[in-house]
Amino acid sequence: MTRILLCCAALTLSACSWFDSKSSDRDSKQVSDTYFQLGVRYLDMNKIDDAKENLTRAIDENSDNTNARNALAVLYEKLRQYDEAEDEYETALNINPDDFGTQNNLGRFWCEHEQPEKGLALLIKAGDNPLNERQWLALTNAGRCELTLGHNDQAETFFRKALDLNNAYAPALAAMQKISYQKGELWPAKAFLARYLSVAAHTPETLFIGYHTERALGNQTSAEEYRTLLRDKFPNSSEAKKIGSARK
Repeated sequence: MTRILLCCAALTLSACSWFDSKSSDRDSKQVSDTYFQLGVRYLDMNKIDDAKENLTRAIDENSDNTNARNALAVLYEKLRQYDEAEDEYETALNINPDDFGTQNNLGRFWCEHEQPEKGLALLIKAGDNPLNERQWLALTNAGRCELTLGHNDQAETFFRKALDLNNAYAPALAAMQKISYQKGELWPAKAFLARYLSVAAHTPETLFIGYHTERALGNQTSAEEYRTLLRDKFPNSSEAKKIGSARK
């Protein structure tokens, strides 16, 4: 099936035989990039086996293809094969230490897997570089990393920096909703939620915090609307179970 797709997909390669050819006309880097593109498409469709096959071929064709190594690491994360994921991220970083995508991915991975100090250093490096066109992504991950270390004030600083660069980045807005509520800043929490909802859909956590924010503001009708939405949309979530036992 994969071989048929390779031949029929709208690719930069003209024919399947080109993949197998070892002639001088064959560009291994271009072939590698095409396998990478196919692998990412399969990964987006959650076709894990096909994605792994194509990403592995991409690396076989060009062992320096950092994009393919990053994508394969993400796939290993989905499979909870964390050692393999870390190996691919680290190999990609060794190939290109200045690649912002790899810095962000490995930094985020380390923060999520009990190496927050190492992860934070890499994320700050990516987030502070003005040449990085997605600084806000690394800064948001740095904020999350600070939260794992219990540094809420530093986390807020990173989230605000991220929003200064991209004021519609949903993860940073959701993080600021939560931080504002925890600090007792109810109107800012409500405002961050409104901004979040202009670019993304509710999650169990945004609804849960929204419910408690409205209750604290004395807006019982709005609070009950959030309660109902949470129960209807995410009935099996931990937030729905918590809110189900809360007093009206």
